[in-house]
Amino acid sequence: MLGYVICEKPEMKVKEYELYNGYYCGVCKSVGSRYGHVPRAMLSYDSAFLAVLLAGLDDSSDTIKREHCIAHRLQKKTIVKNRYVDYAADIMLMLAYLNMQDDIDDDNSTKAKVGKMVLSKYFSTVQRLHPDLTLEIESLLKELAFLESHKCSSLDQVSDCFGRILETIFAGGAGGCSEDQLRVLRRFGYHLGKWIYLVDAFDDVAEDIINDSFNPLLYRYGYYERAHETAAEFITRIKPECEQNMLILCAEMSKMLDLLDIKKNNAIIENIVRMGLLRSTDNVLGNTTLEGEK
Repeated sequence: MLGYVICEKPEMKVKEYELYNGYYCGVCKSVGSRYGHVPRAMLSYDSAFLAVLLAGLDDSSDTIKREHCIAHRLQKKTIVKNRYVDYAADIMLMLAYLNMQDDIDDDNSTKAKVGKMVLSKYFSTVQRLHPDLTLEIESLLKELAFLESHKCSSLDQVSDCFGRILETIFAGGAGGCSEDQLRVLRRFGYHLGKWIYLVDAFDDVAEDIINDSFNPLLYRYGYYERAHETAAEFITRIKPECEQNMLILCAEMSKMLDLLDIKKNNAIIENIVRMGLLRSTDNVLGNTTLEGEK
């Protein structure tokens, strides 16, 4: 995941935001205690959301403590500890490593080579902990890499592949869910993955044009077929349809959320899914005002 899954902080109560940060810090602590300090640099709130949602489907109590950390040596922070936090930490490292490999395959990035070398021993541990999950995600990423290397113009096809990756991740961390709930969770993860892929593609359009890197939007909307169209004109042209697609995916996630039996963390999950994703959508589209705001 790429840092787009955020909360709408002004609409979150202080105690909810503290708990949300407790999950974030919990993922960081989990990485630090099990892998060391170096991979903590990969941390993002996407991982916290994964832990918050998966834990929210389980009615068992979390272990919540106040502890010092490497970034806050004087003031204690709220730390949430449970198996979902550990799972989110593992997924974060897995995706970071595999993303480095993808960057190497794309443009032989020296930075990615160094990053992969640093993360390799951590990835080996994650691989041992989650062998089947790792194999499935690697297979899906290879499928995605194949589509991208062949400059696939079907946005639905490439985003479908990333959707299945997130679907696999959410299902892989679910504990004790009924088959019906697991199906809903998988659909939620699938729509989230498609949304992340589309948002990231739109966010990277200008940079990808400059670097001559693959971006499905450039092929889907015929950028290279309009010789005199500037990057700004292209972005303006595709923005309405991209926005519509992003909002449809947000609406689908909202529907799936209504079907999930959330046992705790409900206010945090609601905030992120129903407001945070819209905020992130607007940020990427260059519009900082949510629908309905003045």
